[in-house]
Amino acid sequence: MAQLVNPLEVLQTISNATTALVQKLAPSVVSVKSHMTHGTGIVLNREGYIVTCNHVLSGCNTVKIGQSEKTYNATVIGTDPYNDIALLKTESGHFKPADLADSNKLNTGQFIIALANPFNKQMPTATTGIITNPNTTLKHTHGTAMENAIATDAKLNPGFSGGPLADAAGRVIGMNAAYVWSRGIAIPINKIKTITDRLIHGTAIKRGYLGIVSNTVMIPQEIVEEIGIDQNTGVMIFQVEHGSPAKKAGLTMGDVIVKFNGKTVADFYDLPRLLSDDVVNKETKITILRGEKLVTLTITPTIAEEEHNE
Repeated sequence: MAQLVNPLEVLQTISNATTALVQKLAPSVVSVKSHMTHGTGIVLNREGYIVTCNHVLSGCNTVKIGQSEKTYNATVIGTDPYNDIALLKTESGHFKPADLADSNKLNTGQFIIALANPFNKQMPTATTGIITNPNTTLKHTHGTAMENAIATDAKLNPGFSGGPLADAAGRVIGMNAAYVWSRGIAIPINKIKTITDRLIHGTAIKRGYLGIVSNTVMIPQEIVEEIGIDQNTGVMIFQVEHGSPAKKAGLTMGDVIVKFNGKTVADFYDLPRLLSDDVVNKETKITILRGEKLVTLTITPTIAEEEHNE
């Protein structure tokens, strides 16, 4: 005869497991306070390196971090504004590094827990949920996109930015960065490890800058057929900044970009993604539709300041 399962015992088991997860993760979670913003951070290693979201810093070079109601100074080692990642380092305190998972092995429906501690309380706050999409793209209105992000249905608590998203084993799978359309959006930990490893070793994360204002436009079907391209959209230039790489390359208002560095540019969000640091200060081919003809020019992107989009 099958033994009946007590539903209350099942609930208690789940409750105990969730509490144990919070207690395991808490020593690896810190508060981060800039002059304008409160956020959260994740301890990466015993050398005092901590990762948080770049937008938490509000442009500061130093911030306050905290844990268990104690406060310490931390220096900003480096940032990657495009991916919203910032690396901090503190010479004070004793913090436990988080256990990190492999974010390439996530599945839809997987249990997750999200932690935040922006106000340096004794314990972080927590919400739970599941992964709704392990590989999504969040597009921003200013032309950047958070790619390969993790989407969850966990309702994130205030000050969640920079906080850990962890799996059922208490391993960090991502860093919470946004809450939109009732979905939590997290940067995958594998991307964070790659970027912070470069920053730890003194390699700056650079983005390319062209000096244009642009947007996606349709290309008339008759032109698509006449010039023989396999795309019906491109990125039209509406303004070229004086003295910019675009101006020096001969780009002008009305040109429609269709390829950059050999890759298709069909959408407003494609260019920022392609302006990675491997094209900075290097001659790069850019193909445009000028009138009804394809023209290929050579452009040398410079280093983008944080406020530059393209």
